Amino acid sequence: MDIASRRILRMAVGTSLAMSFSQMAGGSMSFISAVFAFVFLSLPLPRPTLKFALGFVLILTVSFFGGALIVPFLEHYRWAGILMFVVALFHSFYFPAKGGSPVLGTLATVGLTMAAAIGTVSPEALLGIATTMSSNAAVAMLFVWLAHALMPDPPADPAMTGKRAPKPPVPDMHRARLRAMRSMMIVLPLALFLLFNSSSTSYAIIMIKVATMGQQANVDSSRTMGRSLIVSTIIGGIGAIIAWQVLSIWPSLVIYILLIALSILVAGPKIFEGAAMHPNAGTWSYGILTMIIVLAPAVMDGAGSDGASSAFYTRLLLFLVIAVYGSGAVAVFDAFWPKVMGSGTQLKEQQTAA
Repeated sequence: MDIASRRILRMAVGTSLAMSFSQMAGGSMSFISAVFAFVFLSLPLPRPTLKFALGFVLILTVSFFGGALIVPFLEHYRWAGILMFVVALFHSFYFPAKGGSPVLGTLATVGLTMAAAIGTVSPEALLGIATTMSSNAAVAMLFVWLAHALMPDPPADPAMTGKRAPKPPVPDMHRARLRAMRSMMIVLPLALFLLFNSSSTSYAIIMIKVATMGQQANVDSSRTMGRSLIVSTIIGGIGAIIAWQVLSIWPSLVIYILLIALSILVAGPKIFEGAAMHPNAGTWSYGILTMIIVLAPAVMDGAGSDGASSAFYTRLLLFLVIAVYGSGAVAVFDAFWPKVMGSGTQLKEQQTAA
């Protein structure tokens, strides 16, 4: 079996096992472990070490409690709190823009926005969400490690042993700051809406989509990002609708897990190609993420019920609106700063290496 096939099968098995565990564990957001597992397994990363896993959980936890520190300022010194939030949001995009890991940047954005938005409504809910996300992160790393143990990468080519991968090019700091500014300006209106919305706790899932949209804007050119956002949302939406209709007819955990695995296997060849990533890997990865994030909460609510169906289609519509907004916002930004992204190739090389 070639390395791409191993990675595709590992991605499907690891994500499905994490989703199975989340369904048995219960909880309104336990499926996040499958989301985290898919994110890591959809990248050509080695088996995670204990140090890496602990660092991942720690960064997510710190980002949540870092966002919680802004909450008192948002409640009592609103403009100072908004300024602190804007600065923190900018740096969550600036870190990957200057060559850092986009996964860690996304985690920081998710933790910051969710903590600030939920904390202004209910500190108790914030503590519960932070605990849930951290525990799900730990569970995800366990299944990522298990998937690598079950399906390890083939032995390295002896001719390549001892050779180091070429270092990624040094990023242009000025352009990196502009990219981070663009991502922040795209995400900020949605983040502020969620920040001061009394129902922000019910939009926790939407915040994950907003954060990933911002990181996507950090990498792609306006035309590429606009197309990728729309196409990935359509891919995820179609997959979620098909799976939802099947589950409405046959509401079974086994069928649900098989549908998740089958979707990943179908999308896999568009994510991994040979020893590297497919040129359209980002679009298809975001498509599967969209499918999971739209479908999983509805399944938790009860497949086939009227309330769950209404919430499912409402969530899907919101995702489509966010995708259209993101495409339009980045086009407007690039109309004023057309040279912000350049070719986009350099940053993609850096993030692939990271």
